[in-house]
Amino acid sequence: MDQDKSGRIVETSLEARQGELDPSMLMLLAVSLALAGLIMAGTWLIFFGA
Repeated sequence: MDQDKSGRIVETSLEARQGELDPSMLMLLAVSLALAGLIMAGTWLIFFGA
């Protein structure tokens, strides 16, 4: 990141769009996908199950 003469941070559009992908974000993604899968499986069993 560069700074201009007034001290403001200047980023390119690519730098500004980049996000962090740390372990906590990966854990959040994994847990939310697992929860969504369980909800979908439960819904399937309620409507089409035994």
